[in-house]
Amino acid sequence: MSEAADPTSAPRESRATRGIRVGASPTTPSSTYLDLVAAETAIAAAAAPRITSAHEGASGDDAAAVRAASDSLQPELVELSHRIFEYAEEGFEETQSVADIAELLAEHGVTAQVGAFGLDTALVAELALGEAAPDAPTVAILAEYDALPGVGHGCGHNIIAASAVGAFLSLVEASRTRELPAGRVLLYGSPAEEGGNGKEIMARAGAFEGVDAAIMIHPFGYDVTDQPFIGRRILRVRYYGVPAHASASPFQGRNALDAANLNYQATGLLRQHLYPGDRIHGVIVNGGQRPNVVPEFAELEYYVRSNAAKTLKELSLRLEDIANGIALATGTGVEVEWDPLPFTMPLRYNTPLSERWAVHQETRGRRVLTKASVPSHLAASTDFGNVSVRVPGIHPVIAISPPDVSLHTREFAEYATSDAASTAIADASSGLALVAADFLADSNLRAAARADFDAAGGALDVEGFFS
Repeated sequence: MSEAADPTSAPRESRATRGIRVGASPTTPSSTYLDLVAAETAIAAAAAPRITSAHEGASGDDAAAVRAASDSLQPELVELSHRIFEYAEEGFEETQSVADIAELLAEHGVTAQVGAFGLDTALVAELALGEAAPDAPTVAILAEYDALPGVGHGCGHNIIAASAVGAFLSLVEASRTRELPAGRVLLYGSPAEEGGNGKEIMARAGAFEGVDAAIMIHPFGYDVTDQPFIGRRILRVRYYGVPAHASASPFQGRNALDAANLNYQATGLLRQHLYPGDRIHGVIVNGGQRPNVVPEFAELEYYVRSNAAKTLKELSLRLEDIANGIALATGTGVEVEWDPLPFTMPLRYNTPLSERWAVHQETRGRRVLTKASVPSHLAASTDFGNVSVRVPGIHPVIAISPPDVSLHTREFAEYATSDAASTAIADASSGLALVAADFLADSNLRAAARADFDAAGGALDVEGFFS
């Protein structure tokens, strides 16, 4: 006789879940892959050739004056870096940080404009050298000072700010003891690199018209001339459904959350077929209000990244197809919005200027590598990419932490005020100032930098690129 269930008995505990107690703590990611990468990098770095430059740059006496000026500034620069670190102001809100920069410049006799190019926390200062001439070169040194929500200066922008200010003031002070070559040096304080893309806003307001080169640094776990930074767009997909009672009449509804869920899954499946180095990562920012109502609205936001501008455009089109196809499948309406804030372009490095940076860093005891010797696939994005496809530019990274410490973490923030960070400020402020001095002094270097820029595609129509 078969057994029959006793309707009066208590429900049985599920055997599938008996005894499982996960708790609120996540697992710790393994370091195995990073350990393998570090071992491979060490081998490649040991075999990497020394970076040299075919160009003379500034005279020995001018370079010595710049170095001496930079060394004298270091206590003030470290103090500035630490204050900006403590302020930890997020993008477009960096009022105290930019005020402190302007104050330090004023102490050295430089008047800075705070509030420029339509941005309240942008800054401009100018050093004019020699006789004003129509063909005199102009180089811009760029600072950043915005922090991240939750982790503060987990990207080390306090170091970027102090290094840029130090480079500019090194040239100011050197020009008071030496007659440096004619030209202009601009210091640009650019707000909101983290998501706000302040440099693109500045560029659209004319900041880089008449600029012949732009230079800056970024703290990192390696010393690299050309660490890749890939292009990034923001995509928002909004699905519109029909609300209905989720129990009494779900057949009367069209579920916007289902559409968002399918979009997220389809995008995840696409990842298998992306070009190497491409990245898509997103969140559902709105998925409905209550479980007993078929969601009428759902919204996703993605960051879409690629190594090249053309492949970023191609990837954008594939994601639009996914958004529209899922709307058709679910009977929902859809809106696709690109770039609610300006996009970033892949960073283009200028080889002749990068070589000058490496030569100067070698005199500071740093062995600078190229992307051929480091894990270049571990890439982020920066709005300096938009500058680098308008004018010749460099954005080398300078080591302040072990290589396995990730940007945008509290751990990296701990290194942003370390002794290693102070050393990086000294090396970077001197190095940037010397590259600027080289550019002003050496017409052959300027011609080579321009030729390299033109060979890489020249100036792009950034604003209209994805139109």
